[in-house]
Amino acid sequence: MKNRITDLLGVTYPIVQAPMGWIARAQLASAVSNAGGLGIIETSSGRLDEVREEVKAMKTLTDKPWGINVAQAFVRDPDIVSFVADQGVRFVTTSAGDPNRYCEALKAKGLTVFHVVPSLAAAEKAIAAGVDGLVVEGGEGGGFKNSRDVASMVLLPLVASKTDLPIIAAGGITDGRTMAAAFCLGAEGVQMGTRMVSAAESPVHRNWKDRIVGAKETDTVFLNRQGPGPALRALRTEKTSRFELEPPANIMAEFGNALALYFGGDMEASIALCGQVAGRIDSVKPVAEILQETVREFETVMAEMSRRYVRAAEPA
Repeated sequence: MKNRITDLLGVTYPIVQAPMGWIARAQLASAVSNAGGLGIIETSSGRLDEVREEVKAMKTLTDKPWGINVAQAFVRDPDIVSFVADQGVRFVTTSAGDPNRYCEALKAKGLTVFHVVPSLAAAEKAIAAGVDGLVVEGGEGGGFKNSRDVASMVLLPLVASKTDLPIIAAGGITDGRTMAAAFCLGAEGVQMGTRMVSAAESPVHRNWKDRIVGAKETDTVFLNRQGPGPALRALRTEKTSRFELEPPANIMAEFGNALALYFGGDMEASIALCGQVAGRIDSVKPVAEILQETVREFETVMAEMSRRYVRAAEPA
């Protein structure tokens, strides 16, 4: 498989792992890169000292390309551009903030920069800032969201109709069929978040993975739509079901005991960010198996659609 995304990222498959706080670290990211996709190291945990150690580990675990995300709302280090550039990566995504803040400086360091966008207006702002591409994220995805969420089926073709920049689709992607749909809507790559949280190499507690596997398509909640602070999509638990009806005064304060959930398995200790696609995930699998199955199904679906619906040109 070869297109602008594989060329820009230097990968075999145009499949990117989402930069999830505390989760997108060397154990998971290296597995993705070694399997032919692109692993991403997170900064949204805000713990750059720990991220530095993950970067060191990453360099011992893979010789394949990988990237770093700069989550602007959570990074307080004024030297973040130099930090990223010094890691030897060629690809960076920026998110949760103004694309103008770091784009020029990162590109001046020779990095390829994609910005994560949840709306057409955000995409147009990123394009004007000079990004090399976009991660177009639909509202069905897990994590922090635009309070006025737009589904990928609407957002992706809308943004694609307004730009020639390469697009990575995020939100609702879990297999080859959804990857094929994203390509038909204008993407040249896909990003997986919830699917990677449930992967065998994901560092989260088995309780979280089991809840994803057992989830129905209706088992996520959209929280904090009215603010203050970010909106977000999370797995339905007793805590988040309560927050859906009675929003807390400060949603971010509810992440204070996150590690007890992430690695201790207490599903009520914090908020388990999760996309609607959890309803389509039915098992925990190794990353390499996920990518191989995705690519095989993508090729099968695209070939079948062509066979069924595209007529050969009739001779003149």
